[in-house]
Amino acid sequence: MTTRYTIHPSPVGPLLLAVTSAGAICRVAFIDDAPEMLDEPEIPNDWVCDDGALRGVIAELDEYFAGDRREFTTPLAPEGTPFQMKVWEALRTIPYGTTASYGEIAAQVGKPTASRAVGAANGKNPIAVIVPCHRVIGANGSLTGYGGGLERKELLLGLEGSMFAGLR
Repeated sequence: MTTRYTIHPSPVGPLLLAVTSAGAICRVAFIDDAPEMLDEPEIPNDWVCDDGALRGVIAELDEYFAGDRREFTTPLAPEGTPFQMKVWEALRTIPYGTTASYGEIAAQVGKPTASRAVGAANGKNPIAVIVPCHRVIGANGSLTGYGGGLERKELLLGLEGSMFAGLR
């Protein structure tokens, strides 16, 4: 099973995109030139650079950034713990242009007191943008942490027309 990847430009900076041999997206990660970024994705040695294998997800992301797409149809193949998988599935139910709190996601996955665990799972999301962890905000409506940085979170929410864009 070969994972294929490419680096694709976007309005929020270059993105590392990867798909499984079955064509399911397994990684969308921000790439930064800033050395202080501790979570800069490393490309495993056994991955193969192949722009053609990612045409579908590239097209969907480009449409999203152009404001022409609100939902993604590319199959997903994230890897995580059972709890992380539940959280990431719940994130995909947050409608475009809206937000949910960590507590709301915790309740949705059946763990109403697990807001912090939801935050930790959110931070481990391997498929940024498509699994919209940027739509999760603090209970008080604040834009709290985001693995890609608060500026990116604000840009993504602004792109979607969220009323929370610009609030920090």
